[in-house]
Amino acid sequence: MALNFVFIAFFLIAFLVGLVRLIFFGDTTVFQNMVNSIFDNSKFAVMQICLPLIGIMAFWLGIMKVGEKGGIVRAMARVVGPFFGKLFPEIPRDHPAIGAILMNFSANMLGLDNAATPLGLKAMTELESLNPNKGVASNAQIMFIVLNASSLQLLPITIMAYRSQLHAANPSDVFIPILLATFFSVMTGMISVALYQRINLFNRVVIAWLGSLVIGICGLLYYFSTLPPARINTISSVAGNTLLLSLVILFIGMGLARKVNVYEAFIEGAKEGFDIAIKIIPYLVAILVAIGLFRTSGCMDYLVGGIAALLHGFGLNTDFVPALPVALMKPLSGSGARGLMIETMQKYGADSFPGRVACVVQGSTETTFYVLAVYFGAVNIKKIRHSLPCALLAEGIGVVAAILVSYLFFH
Repeated sequence: MALNFVFIAFFLIAFLVGLVRLIFFGDTTVFQNMVNSIFDNSKFAVMQICLPLIGIMAFWLGIMKVGEKGGIVRAMARVVGPFFGKLFPEIPRDHPAIGAILMNFSANMLGLDNAATPLGLKAMTELESLNPNKGVASNAQIMFIVLNASSLQLLPITIMAYRSQLHAANPSDVFIPILLATFFSVMTGMISVALYQRINLFNRVVIAWLGSLVIGICGLLYYFSTLPPARINTISSVAGNTLLLSLVILFIGMGLARKVNVYEAFIEGAKEGFDIAIKIIPYLVAILVAIGLFRTSGCMDYLVGGIAALLHGFGLNTDFVPALPVALMKPLSGSGARGLMIETMQKYGADSFPGRVACVVQGSTETTFYVLAVYFGAVNIKKIRHSLPCALLAEGIGVVAAILVSYLFFH
């Protein structure tokens, strides 16, 4: 229902704004640009996202199937079982969903987007197998989606790479601010869903795991603070990719040790990946076309201008406003937000305050509407319940935290 409202609202608002621009401002190209946007984004959804995703999905779900039959996924599930048992009480112990969720979270934390999406779709498929009300999001699916949308990212490799390409003096100076902002986002998402679902987060197991996570983050911050800037980019990139490849080899090795037919298991999982990737095409086309219309009509520019005028009217500092389009685009389109981040750095400088804010905002949260459309679409969920308000709240807190942390570090 929520996505239906958003979809219709984007179309109607975009059309009305386009009509105003045509009638009152004589913009004779606005509707032409909007129609071109429909075709371009429909093509982009299929050719640039879904088709490449088929190969990625096939590979990672093939590897996951090898890991399931080799027992490594089950072993990983036992390790995190006590913690996940409190956050996801609907999931039985040793269920494959736990391993898929853990792998997805790990890929997100390492900034490995290509691995995170197929593993997340695998997790949603496993969670759907436990869902008694098909077509209605379960509590476990909502907790997973919201935590995914808030996206705790320990190693923002891509953002630091873009900063390096644009000649930032210290490409990794946004590392700690991003980590802090995304931590606030994740905690907000977890707490909001827990309140909806009446999950007790003051349980000793939850507190112990979250405390360990905080200690680990602090240790990581301390370690990276002792390194020269150039080394941070190198170490984070090498560590993430080495860990990912090591997991692939570990899964295959465990399959061999358990006398699993690794090739047949891989093919079985890869077929699942192909089916899931094809299934999400209609949902992805719908959300990307709606977002494209909203942006092409000029709604985004008017929204940014209105917020800037409001802040200025209250006498608040507006130095961050040039980075605001990234914050507004982030829930809608990851590639759009990334393009705006690069554009902000090009226009104002990679080491400017708006340039740094744009980077911190980009790394603070995920693309909420994209995540909801793709993940729920993969399992044909129609009623998403409280997932959208919780995800948007987490994203909003993440953006606010990103702006405030940027003022603390860079202003």
